Amino acid sequence: MKMSASEICQVLKEGELEKRSDNLLQFWRRKTCVLTTDSLNIYADTQKRSKGKELKLQSIKKVDCVERTGKFVYFTIVTTDNKEIDFRCSGEENCWNAVITMALIDYQNRKAIEDFKTRQDTESASPGQQERRMARAP
Repeated sequence: MKMSASEICQVLKEGELEKRSDNLLQFWRRKTCVLTTDSLNIYADTQKRSKGKELKLQSIKKVDCVERTGKFVYFTIVTTDNKEIDFRCSGEENCWNAVITMALIDYQNRKAIEDFKTRQDTESASPGQQERRMARAP
């Protein structure tokens, strides 16, 4: 499945999100985030967008622990190496957890289709496979 550069880099959501810091005090830090079809980019500086972290969707296992309080929606992104990253966003206008979850599902579906097509192409390329398939048919 070949995707064009515009499909790969399509921006799904852009805005501010708060990330809990990894240090001992665990302060909430405001970050500028850009969600694309293949990654979540997290920038500390809203103006320059330099020195950002890229969290690829392939390294995200799930979006977990969604909790709504009066002002915020809290959620956790669990990576494939079981690292947990905590986020929060204001509940009124931002549904970051839902958009990230839908982007993750879309990515996983595209990957599954790509894997299926690759497996199908590999099976059709091997000459004995067609004969075995015909032998099973009634």
